[in-house]
Amino acid sequence: MTEPADPVRVLALIDHFVQGGAETLLSRFALAASRAAIQLSIACLEERDGNPAAAPLRARGIEPVNLDLVGRPGFGALRAVRSHIARVRPQLVHTHLGAADLLGGLAARSLAIPVISTVHTTLWGKRREMMMRRVVGICADRVIAVSESARQEYLRHPGWGREDQVVTIYNGIDVSVSPGAGAQVRQVLGIAPDDLVVAMASALRPEKAHDVAIEALRMLLPRFPNLRLLIVGQGALREAIATSADDLGKAVVMVGFKPDVMPYLDAADICLLPSRRDAFPTTIIEALAAGVPIVATAVGGIPEIITGPQLGVLIPPPPSPRSVAEALAALLERPERRRALATAGRLAYEQRFTADPWVRRIRALYDEVIAERADRWTFDWRSPRSLRGLRARR
Repeated sequence: MTEPADPVRVLALIDHFVQGGAETLLSRFALAASRAAIQLSIACLEERDGNPAAAPLRARGIEPVNLDLVGRPGFGALRAVRSHIARVRPQLVHTHLGAADLLGGLAARSLAIPVISTVHTTLWGKRREMMMRRVVGICADRVIAVSESARQEYLRHPGWGREDQVVTIYNGIDVSVSPGAGAQVRQVLGIAPDDLVVAMASALRPEKAHDVAIEALRMLLPRFPNLRLLIVGQGALREAIATSADDLGKAVVMVGFKPDVMPYLDAADICLLPSRRDAFPTTIIEALAAGVPIVATAVGGIPEIITGPQLGVLIPPPPSPRSVAEALAALLERPERRRALATAGRLAYEQRFTADPWVRRIRALYDEVIAERADRWTFDWRSPRSLRGLRARR
């Protein structure tokens, strides 16, 4: 990767670092940013659950600045974010997640600093979230959608952004693949070498459909008695999932949040993601990198990763226990098919989803936005009437 001649100073602002796709990806972006001459400083609005997704940053001696802004974003929070941006004085502010988009966008505009917002989800609906998106449409020079599906869905909302304002940039990741690490994981978890393991690595939220996976497991166990469902992740549904799987005994193994899921994917025969909705799940990219065959729902940006049957098995939405069970059974019965998918998947990761192309594309967007610097809007931060304080500067 050819490094750009001039470094660019960027402040990344995010709500928090709980386990989730956006939080994990920002950590990974930060670790790769210097390869594109991006001097990245990082701040979060608050700490939640110890900010576990920041673990890779802490391992490198990077501690995100915690602005300690607990609660709904208000004028006091806006002032605090503005003060931090003024101290750091970046050339560009890059925001992630709703509250950071709102506060970071308004504060950066008040300082005549360009703003880019990355949209990591397609789950919108609350009135406050809708209002935040409209502010992003006003303040952000660009909005990055992580998949073309997410971009098209975003543009369907009037006032959220113009066609030329919302761009698609696929995420990439750097991961260390350790073939054989899965054997030790199996030993620690009490999973036999000849057990068939289906792994789910995602936050424990309704849209990830763990309930569907557990019911599919019930259907498959009479046919595959040595089948195990390995659930990696944490979230609000942990207790409900554990309760629903209580009668399945050792067939369901829950291990909580793991900063590095690659050894757990190496322990798996199949990676399962039966999502009801998903923008561009990192889990699938990790599975490609690990050389693990994939079964997933054809929703959101998932078909933009699994672009054909040579890369994985896509089931039609909405996911059902029967459709998931049938897709899994077809692979569990055919180890040669699993090996072919694993080989093709690893090649696809190396060609399309490593971190270098990702940070290079984002660096190019930074350069484009900074060069434009058409200071179209500013914000009178001293006025608590946020939207009324926006005024055009031509």
